[in-house]
Amino acid sequence: MKVLVTGGAGFIGSHVCDALIRNGHDVHVLDDLSGGFKEQVPTEATLHVMDIRDDEVAEVWQEHRFEVLFHLAAQMDVRRSVADPRFDADVNVGGFLNLMEAGRANGLKKVIFSSTGGAIYGEPDFVPQTEAHALQPLSPYGITKLCTEKYLFFYENTHGIEYVALRYGNVYGPRQNPHGEAGVVAIFCERMLDGTQPVVNGDGKQTRDYVHVKDVVAANLAALRYQGCGLFNVGTSVETDVVTLFEILRDELAPQMPTQHGPGKPGEQRRSVLSFEHTRDELGWSPTVDVKLGLQETARWFREKRQHH
Repeated sequence: MKVLVTGGAGFIGSHVCDALIRNGHDVHVLDDLSGGFKEQVPTEATLHVMDIRDDEVAEVWQEHRFEVLFHLAAQMDVRRSVADPRFDADVNVGGFLNLMEAGRANGLKKVIFSSTGGAIYGEPDFVPQTEAHALQPLSPYGITKLCTEKYLFFYENTHGIEYVALRYGNVYGPRQNPHGEAGVVAIFCERMLDGTQPVVNGDGKQTRDYVHVKDVVAANLAALRYQGCGLFNVGTSVETDVVTLFEILRDELAPQMPTQHGPGKPGEQRRSVLSFEHTRDELGWSPTVDVKLGLQETARWFREKRQHH
């Protein structure tokens, strides 16, 4: 199939591109390289360097008539969304609508959207959080992801474009960018390798559902095969607190380093953990990477990358 991957030069997107190419698809990448890297785009893919908000998006679509859109490009920094909600909405809603309008006019059949499970549900009323959990996003970032899901429903209902929205937990793994995005695993790894002390916010007992990028890629491929529309959590149902996360990475990279606490971040979510039962039943997807082993392997990847540079 002819597919367009927005954000395909980024952390998750580049892994998705690799998998699509292995599966024989004709892959095009649309990325402004603000957070991604050209060298992460597979050589077999065609790269279009542009912002998803650009008018040129329509021309690219007219020329290539992509059947499937994997939409991963986003303003994904939660703190930036809080500081500048207009910019966040401009990219995450305006950019998405720019893509959809171009696609609708030029043969788009299906969208696989990288949504968020971490930011869309808010503080849990029950755990693990299912897709039926109340939607109470605490940040503009979470709000724009929810807004996009609603637009997908509109495009399906009005224009017959199928969609699958994948609500990710906290994705980690090789290629995660430690600069400027909300990847605590990557940030901790880089600081430990630099010999600078990472700081744990507050008591460090806030939890997240850490899901390995390999499992996220598998969920994207399952979504491509899926006949139908829907919203699906992509998580492990395992809660890991920040202190535990720090200790796993430290034991691998900087065994002598103490745990240092700083002030808590105001408004930071306390818990987040996702049920994957619905995803397993509908998409046939379950997580395969054990959190501790996955974190250790990721830490080693950062160390090896450092040694090769």
